[in-house]
Amino acid sequence: MAKTAQEKLDEKKEKEYYKKHKKMYRTTPVDIVFNVFNYLFFTIFTLSCIFPFYYLFINTVSDNELVRKGLVNFYPRGFNIDNYLALREVGDLGTSFLVSLSRTVIGTVLMVLASAFVGYLVTKQEMWHRSFWYRFLVITMYFNAGLIPTYLNMDLLGLTGNYLVYILPGIVAPYNIILVKTYIESIPAELEESAFIDGASYMVVFRKLILPLSKPILATVAIFGAVGHWNSFQDSLLYMQGNEAMFTLQHRLYNYLNVASNLGTLMNQGGTQAQQALEQALNSKVIKYTISMVTIIPIFCVYPFMQRYFEKGIMLGAVKG
Repeated sequence: MAKTAQEKLDEKKEKEYYKKHKKMYRTTPVDIVFNVFNYLFFTIFTLSCIFPFYYLFINTVSDNELVRKGLVNFYPRGFNIDNYLALREVGDLGTSFLVSLSRTVIGTVLMVLASAFVGYLVTKQEMWHRSFWYRFLVITMYFNAGLIPTYLNMDLLGLTGNYLVYILPGIVAPYNIILVKTYIESIPAELEESAFIDGASYMVVFRKLILPLSKPILATVAIFGAVGHWNSFQDSLLYMQGNEAMFTLQHRLYNYLNVASNLGTLMNQGGTQAQQALEQALNSKVIKYTISMVTIIPIFCVYPFMQRYFEKGIMLGAVKG
C-alpha cells in the first residue's frame, strides 16, 4: 500500500527529529573520559567500603597463627570456623544474643506500629488540640532531661534491671513519627474520603488503607529501629549493672573487647584441657575480629531485603515537615 503524503511528511519529520537529537546527545571524547573516571572512582570507593568487612571475615576464618603474624590480607589461609564455634564457650554470649535479638524484634515492631498510628493521628485536622500535641512531640527532639535525671526517672519507674527498659523508652520516636506523618500526607485524600463514605471507621481506614500504602516509609522506620536496637549498648551499660543476665550482645562484646588481651587467662582458670586448647585457639586479635563480625552479620542479612523500601521511603518521607 502506497504511503499518503501526510504519512511521508510525518516519517520525514520523525527522521529529522531523531537525527537532530542524536547529534545533540552524541558521546564526545570528553564524555568518554568523564565516564571512565566516574566509574573508576565509584568502583574504588565501593571497594574501600567493602574491604574492611571482607578483611575482618577472612581473618576470622583463617589459621589463627597466620592471623597473629599478619599474613592474612586478601584471601583466607588455613580455612577454619573454630573461632565462631569457640565463642559459644565464652561467657554468656548465647543469652546476650537472645536478649539483643528479642529487643530488636519486639522493640522495632512496637516502634513501627506506634510511629504509624501516631503519624496518622496527627494528620487529622479534627484531632483534639492537634497542633499542641504535634509541637510537643517535636520539642522532645531538641530538649531532654539529661543522663542523670533520665536514670533517676527509670529507677523510680522500676525499670532499672528490668528487660522493659529496652522496649518502653523507644516506642515513641518523634523523628520517625514525622517521617510517617509526611508520607501519609502524600497519600491522596480522596482514598480516605471514599472509605469514609462506605462507612469505614478511622481504625478500619488505618488498618486496611494506610498501613498497606505506607510500606516504604514503615520499612525505612523499621531499619532505623532495628539498627538502633541491635547496636545499642548504653542502656544496658547504665540500667543493667545489677542484672548481668540481661546484658545485650553489644554490651557483652564491648566488655570482651576491653579485656581481650586477658581473655585467654580468664578462660584458663578452670585448668581443663579444653580450656587450655581454647586459650591457644583464641588470641586477642582474632577475638576482636570474630566478635566484631558477630555484631555485623545480622544487619548485613536484613538490610538487602529492606533496601528497595528504604530508598523510596526516606525520599518521600522527607519532602516536607
